[in-house]
Amino acid sequence: MQALITLGAFVITLGLLVSFHEFGHFLAARCCGVRVLRFAVGFGKPLFTYRASNKTEWVLASIPLGGYVKLLDGRDKQQKISPADESESFDRKPLWQRSIIVAAGPIANFFLAITLFALIYISGAPQLPAVLQSPPASSLAAKLGVIEGDRVVGWQTLEANGDFGSISGEFKPVSSWNSLRWHLLDALTSGAGFSLEMESPSGSRFAKTFLAEDLPKLSPEKDSMLELGVLPTPMPLSSWPEMRLNPWNATFFAAQRVWIITKVSTRLMVGIFTGATSVKQLGGPLSIADMAGKSAQVGWQPFLAFLALMSISIGLLNLVPFPMLDGGQLLYDAWELVAGKRISISIQEQLQKVGFFLLIFISLLALFNDLQRYFSP
Repeated sequence: MQALITLGAFVITLGLLVSFHEFGHFLAARCCGVRVLRFAVGFGKPLFTYRASNKTEWVLASIPLGGYVKLLDGRDKQQKISPADESESFDRKPLWQRSIIVAAGPIANFFLAITLFALIYISGAPQLPAVLQSPPASSLAAKLGVIEGDRVVGWQTLEANGDFGSISGEFKPVSSWNSLRWHLLDALTSGAGFSLEMESPSGSRFAKTFLAEDLPKLSPEKDSMLELGVLPTPMPLSSWPEMRLNPWNATFFAAQRVWIITKVSTRLMVGIFTGATSVKQLGGPLSIADMAGKSAQVGWQPFLAFLALMSISIGLLNLVPFPMLDGGQLLYDAWELVAGKRISISIQEQLQKVGFFLLIFISLLALFNDLQRYFSP
């Protein structure tokens, strides 16, 4: 039964997120007057095909792991475009429209993540309080005098010169440990100092300032959060307070959450290339399936949160400037904007081959990490 839940959650995850990504391309293409030849959900043999009046084929395929959009495009050597149809071809559109169509896929993923988080906050989500446990003796929190039972109630980012990040110097409310955790990850990945407004078990309030030069550096060999020492006190789920927001506040809060997750994820992704982040953190299909199955078994809210995180990851991955990804096409568009001419088809084809081998290498590395993670003794 558990295997079926894991498999089902995995199929839903990839099918929904990739199809929504492709729907972003589809919607932008139609708004820009580009003909969409096919919108396919899944790969392989078509199980169902519907041809709309606008000449778009809607296809449900046998392997429901994603999907794709095929546009009318003069660069495709297999397409024969008549002079009457050239106005609807992707390659005939102005640069700004082509760039919007390309960027619409990742944008759709970020929009979906905001929507999923907002649904969680509207429905009411239990939140672990930001009450801290006793920090490790060698950690920065211990050196600053943080003790067990201290509760974080406010957050303030410090500027590079040590000043408060806002003119008023007011602390932003911290609603839960999850909210604080993302603030901490943001600070650690950016190297920015911060100050915490805290409340002691007796009710008195005070502030602890973590200067940028004292923060632990990201490194594959150590746990930066453990070195920082700001860690939550475990509590039974029944004691967690519920956060329930109206639709407007939920959307605003969700957008803030997606923004900070995007910043942290981007820095961690860059860290893989700089050596600050271990390549062992790359996860492949086994990791995705495992996390999808576990979150689905816990409940629908954790599963939606997992989908939101994965949607952000797909959006970011597609913005990486690799050939074959949306980011690669946007890089071509940037070149065209600066140079005033397009990169030739032959050069793009050569770059596509390089991008293909890079993606295969990264995929194999992620799969190798999965095999080590789940099958190593």
